[in-house]
Amino acid sequence: MTEESTPQSEQRRRSRSFGEVAEMYDAARLPYPDQLFDDVLAFAGPQGAPALEIGAGTGKAALAFAARGVPLTCIEPDPRMAELLSRKCADLPEATVTVTVGEFETWHPDRRYGLLYAAQAWHWIDPEVRWARAREALLCPGGAIALFWSDWHVVDAALRGGLVAAHDRHFAETFPDEFVGSRTGGPASWVRQELAADGGFEDLEQRTYTSVHERSTAGFMDLLSSHSAYRIMPGGKREALFAEVEPLVAAHGDTVRLETTTRLFLARTGP
Repeated sequence: MTEESTPQSEQRRRSRSFGEVAEMYDAARLPYPDQLFDDVLAFAGPQGAPALEIGAGTGKAALAFAARGVPLTCIEPDPRMAELLSRKCADLPEATVTVTVGEFETWHPDRRYGLLYAAQAWHWIDPEVRWARAREALLCPGGAIALFWSDWHVVDAALRGGLVAAHDRHFAETFPDEFVGSRTGGPASWVRQELAADGGFEDLEQRTYTSVHERSTAGFMDLLSSHSAYRIMPGGKREALFAEVEPLVAAHGDTVRLETTTRLFLARTGP
C-alpha cells in the first residue's frame, strides 16, 4: 500500500479539503444550538475560561463562545480556514480569540486550559494520541472536554429515497449517511467507548439537541459541497451526482427539510 492510499493519508486529505471552499463552508454549515454553548460552560464551571478549540474551522463554535465572554485559543491546521476565522474575529476586543495555524498532535502551548472543545472535528485527530494529549498536555486537572457533532437528515421519505438511489449510482463506497440514509447515531458509540477505555476521564455525559431547518436547492447543494466525502470525489463523478441531485430537490418545491441532530459529549479529567 502506497503512502498516498493509506487510511491515514486519506483521512488527512479529507480533513484538509474544506479550505478549498472556506467561504462556502462558512455560509453553508448550519449553526449549533444556543443551548449547547450554555450547557458546555455550565459543565466546565468557573475554570472553563480561557478555553481551547481544536480544529476551529471558520469559527462556527468559536464566535458563539466568544459572544458569551469566553477568551479562546483556536487551533486550525488549514491556513485558509484560519485566515477566514481571523477576519471574522477582527472586530472583537483584543485577545478575545487567538487563532493559531497548527496541528493538535504537535502543537505546544505555554499554558493549560480549563476547557478543551472540538466542533465537528475530533474525529480528524489521531486516535493514538488524542485523549492522552488532551489530558496530559492541554487540560488542567479537573478540566472539561466537550466534543460535538451535527448530523443532517432529509425528512421527506420520497425525496430521501430518490437521493439514496442517486448516491448509490455514484459512490463506489458507502456514501455520507447523515444526509440521505438512515439515522446512525453518528459518533455516539466510538466517543463513549474511547473515553471509557482511556480511563483518564470522569463524569461522562451525553446530550442531544434536535431542530429542523429548511434549505433551498442551492443551499442544500452548498451543504453537500462542504462535506469532505463530496470534496474528495473526482470532479467528474461529483458533477454527475449533483446533476441528478439538484433536479430532484428542485422538483420537490425547491426546498429540503432537514432534521438536525447535534450530539454533545462532556467529561472531566481526574483531579
